Amino acid sequence: MKKIFILTGEASGDKLASKVINDLKKINRNVEYLSVGGENLQSLGIKTIYDLKEITYLGFTNVIFNIFKINKKINETVKAVINYNPDILFTVDSPDFTLRVAEKVKKINSKIKTIHYVAPQVWVWREGRVKKIKKFIDHILLLFSFEKKYFEKENISCEFVGHPLLQNRERSKIDINQVIGKNKALISIFPGSRKSEIITLMPILLDFIKLMNEKYSDMTYVFHSTIEYSNLIQTFVNDSKISNCEIISDDKIKSHILQKSIFAVAKSGTVSLEICNSKIPSIILYKMGFINFLIIKILIKTKFANIINFAAQEEIIPELLQSKCNSKDIFKYVSDFLEDTDKMKDQVNKTQKILDKLKINGSSSELASLSINKFL
Repeated sequence: MKKIFILTGEASGDKLASKVINDLKKINRNVEYLSVGGENLQSLGIKTIYDLKEITYLGFTNVIFNIFKINKKINETVKAVINYNPDILFTVDSPDFTLRVAEKVKKINSKIKTIHYVAPQVWVWREGRVKKIKKFIDHILLLFSFEKKYFEKENISCEFVGHPLLQNRERSKIDINQVIGKNKALISIFPGSRKSEIITLMPILLDFIKLMNEKYSDMTYVFHSTIEYSNLIQTFVNDSKISNCEIISDDKIKSHILQKSIFAVAKSGTVSLEICNSKIPSIILYKMGFINFLIIKILIKTKFANIINFAAQEEIIPELLQSKCNSKDIFKYVSDFLEDTDKMKDQVNKTQKILDKLKINGSSSELASLSINKFL
């Protein structure tokens, strides 16, 4: 049996990795797996050596305050990989953690092939990382075609495979009326997949819903959650005494809820691609500590936080960041959209043109799995 160690650093990476591994299992059954993963990889029967939340830290200051814990976790992970002795170390996203593990593993055992999925955003900041990566990564799977030039310039083996979240998958029929009450307009809300993000955004989002309830009486607000943090979100909702909120953690149901939504409010991240692919108008939010924000502002090279806006080089999807990430501004933007159907249609039309440039023909997760299989 061939062996692959899958290393993710947060929920979004776990979700991406699971799509690729699910396809790899179909074309090669002669592989066993071990991981640092979450609920998605575990649903495929893949054991994780520890819980993802042990390494999910938000922001530079949190990393600084937890630097000894993180270094300990890196060394613990390196030891686990070396002991497992896989044919491939498959690292996914979270480069400040996963690539540091890959670098140490490669130094100890150069025979282990290292494949990284979701390239560091060198087009946003720290382009100099490409030269360093070249020393310990054998192959990189790229989500976006415009990334190739950064890695080909350094003769790094890379392949554009597209983004799995942009795949149009067959959806099983689900009667969401069993979950959500009938005759209610749905607004999907994505408060983040990290505990620190949820704690920061939930009070703001619930105050936004209170403002919406003063103006609209026929809305249901559905929070899209991971299984791990659904109870945390439920606690916030219960404390708010708001009755027209639901929390959904089942991925299949979440997909149907999003399809039926009239609007989405989302924490900035890859979920924005999923929202756009479902042709749902949206805004994005993000809020971090002041010190973290200053550091980001100095280092970052682009004025857009959202990949769609970056690709378009214009703010198609409103970005409510930092001081703009407050209940009153969110309410203003959302209500303005809801009162103007042409504005919503225009955003959807523009995002579809950008997505057409980002998509590939066929299945991106299948392409990624075929690429990995070549190294076995």
